[in-house]
Amino acid sequence: MRRALSLSGLLLSGAALAAPLPTYELSLQEGHFIPPQLTVKAGERFKIVLRNVGQGPAEFESTPLRVEKVLSPGVTTFVVIHPLTPGRYPFFDEFNPQLPEGSILAE
Repeated sequence: MRRALSLSGLLLSGAALAAPLPTYELSLQEGHFIPPQLTVKAGERFKIVLRNVGQGPAEFESTPLRVEKVLSPGVTTFVVIHPLTPGRYPFFDEFNPQLPEGSILAE
């Protein structure tokens, strides 16, 4: 009986780990981020699907998040972000540093 309880507990915790991550979409086009800000829930891991819809290379980079992803034109990829404390986390496209940054707002 004790073994069955621990096995069912293990199955339940495994199901929780397999739950889909909250997912947000971000398009990159010639140094512009669409949308320019993502609002996410603080304390929760999440995924950002990145799409380069521009004609040239693009980069999603954030120093505070320690993430960097380069995308060729037409490429779609993703990054998973660890749980954030409340606050604003900027990101930018290193190929277009003269353009405004985007940000993630964790609430």
